[in-house]
Amino acid sequence: MTAATGSRTTAASPAGVNGTVRYWAAAKAAAGRAEESFTAGTLAGALAAVRAAHAGRPELLRLLGVCSFLLDGEQIGGLDHAGVPLSEGWTVEVLPPFAGG
Repeated sequence: MTAATGSRTTAASPAGVNGTVRYWAAAKAAAGRAEESFTAGTLAGALAAVRAAHAGRPELLRLLGVCSFLLDGEQIGGLDHAGVPLSEGWTVEVLPPFAGG
């Protein structure tokens, strides 16, 4: 999140910080794992790392385009992922659309 949203104000290191991506439901099946660690400075960087690590998993790549994301428990919504900084120890939850709500 950005300072404008009132919650995340820590600037990310240009080199990136360590964190975890957690996959849920269909994203977990498509990734072939529940979670994995990455280094990134922004949410866009973390998602680019996921795409690079899973270039051979087209279903996961497709799902990333329709998933919702939580960063440290907060919804990202329509924020520009390049403008969402990550803090050391971040966690991104990858939530695919669920049937029935």
